[in-house]
Amino acid sequence: MKSAVIVFPGSNCDRDAQVALQQLTGKAPAMVWHKDGVIPEGTDLVMVPGGFSYGDYLRCGAMAGNSPIIAQLKAHAERGGYVLGVCNGFQILTETGLLPGALVRNASLHFVCRPQKLSVATNTAFTSAYDGSDVVIPIAHAEGNYYADADTLDRLEGDGRVAFRYAKGENPNGAARDIAGVLSVNGRVLGMMPHPERAIGGHECGEDGIGLFKSLMAAA
Repeated sequence: MKSAVIVFPGSNCDRDAQVALQQLTGKAPAMVWHKDGVIPEGTDLVMVPGGFSYGDYLRCGAMAGNSPIIAQLKAHAERGGYVLGVCNGFQILTETGLLPGALVRNASLHFVCRPQKLSVATNTAFTSAYDGSDVVIPIAHAEGNYYADADTLDRLEGDGRVAFRYAKGENPNGAARDIAGVLSVNGRVLGMMPHPERAIGGHECGEDGIGLFKSLMAAA
């Protein structure tokens, strides 16, 4: 699987994404500076990493969502390429319109950083390697509270586009209907607040993130 990681000023999880993709796919991802505006030809997966793009100026992901690379990212998704936006990457994808809804301030008004139990809500190209049991993937965010109007939420659920939910009774941020990750209409774009790239074994939070990358490799 050929992959790329978009790097914005203020990204601080691009290195985590790079290490995870290289370790699990056996190939180093292309590190694409956001102003270059070019995603390498033949790329299967583009990862939009977490962090604090532009220091979260204006609102999380707002400035990054207007970067020159976004046109290339949209074109990649439209031709059937996979896109994974994690944490700030999820916020950026909602700003670009690639995903519906918005990420707002945690209900507690506090930054939350902890291992987080999730349920896999649907079988997709991002989740096919999971057997339906709960997984634990770390979170680290202050604006992870997923919001969308009732019609949008109903449509996401009805179309099977909720990929992950926070386990029952363990919602860390007040997200509507416990939503932790959502998919695009074509199922090729996933935005999620938890960090699978930080759960690939070693000293990190377990290895439940591996299943997501294995799913993508099988799909690609």
